Amino acid sequence: MTIGINGYEAVMPRFGYDFETKLPRRVGSGEYCFELLLYLNKIDKKNKYIIFLPKTPTMDLPRQSDSWRYRIVGPKRFWTIFGLSMEFLLRRSKVDVFFSPTHYLPFFLPVKSAVSVLDVSFIHFPKLFKKKDLYQLKSWTAYSVRKASKVLTISLASKDDIIKTYNVSKEKVIVTYPGVKSEIQISKFETNAKFKMQNSKFLKDKYGAEGNYILFVGTLQPRKNIVRLIEAFSHISSSLIINPASPAGRPLSLIIVGKKGWLYEEILETPKKLNIETKVKFLENISDEDLPYFYKNALCFVLPSLYEGFGLPILEAMRYGCPVITSNISSLPEAGGDAALYVDPLNVDDIAKKLELVINNEDLRKKLIKKGYEQVRKFSWEKTARETLRVLEGVVNNE
Repeated sequence: MTIGINGYEAVMPRFGYDFETKLPRRVGSGEYCFELLLYLNKIDKKNKYIIFLPKTPTMDLPRQSDSWRYRIVGPKRFWTIFGLSMEFLLRRSKVDVFFSPTHYLPFFLPVKSAVSVLDVSFIHFPKLFKKKDLYQLKSWTAYSVRKASKVLTISLASKDDIIKTYNVSKEKVIVTYPGVKSEIQISKFETNAKFKMQNSKFLKDKYGAEGNYILFVGTLQPRKNIVRLIEAFSHISSSLIINPASPAGRPLSLIIVGKKGWLYEEILETPKKLNIETKVKFLENISDEDLPYFYKNALCFVLPSLYEGFGLPILEAMRYGCPVITSNISSLPEAGGDAALYVDPLNVDDIAKKLELVINNEDLRKKLIKKGYEQVRKFSWEKTARETLRVLEGVVNNE
């Protein structure tokens, strides 16, 4: 069997390039697509693959072989919808099944297909998207869900949303939970971390991060609810009841790591409005190699999102021994399990209260860290790849 895969998200720099590795900075669908390609190549020695790309494959993608080939297709504009359609219309490539982990299927596709829809945040929060992007997401996701034989998603919450939004059967939508970063990447990070963590000046010298801090990692956009996080931090940074024996007795800051997404201006302006600009640090160009050091040194990681398809940073934080506080809505309880502390994301006081609780309670932090290690073991990209492959083989065999 020959499996065709849309590899667009794995190579396109939606959020720019890592300034050290020069590779695309992958988050969300980019990481999902990339990790699936890595592990499908690793686990499947039976089938053949054609990975369709708009440009040359990046250096960290699997090398070509007799069973794994890359096909560069143009033009780049509306690439999935029209570029791939022309590829199949002209019958340049022949596959038995086509998989698109990007919400969109080609307009013309002569074989059975599966598509991944990670979330439908554009349905819940349309005002947070650019009009052009919103139109494309609404129209082409609806088309792709109808056309696909199977729809893959990354949480039960997203599955329920897809069923309700597109009125499809529950049998058509399959949940394949994502994992944490690949073993090779984690091994490299941990080795380097053990070396660099011996030097307590590393984060301060390279990024100006010092003292105790609360950590947020994610794209700067309204859905991430960063403004309320900053407001909650302003409450505890000025009025926290200090336990002299706790780390909060030393300087406390909020470090926000992430690329500017859209409608981010209010986020950047909020610390100044609250007169805490010296306590809030925005860091945009953090290499993937250095990010684990921020997790390892943080008092806690906070993801107070209004909506998430899954919430991979939760698992990343847990993987590196960082206590997690996150929202009690959408898919986030699925990611966090009983290893996270939950907040009402619309309630600034609740966020502040939980921050204070974690910062001042060392026993609670240790408990969350221990449970976090256990929670992470439930998820792996290899498992995701095996379940995805099973779905694709089922599509071909009409299962």
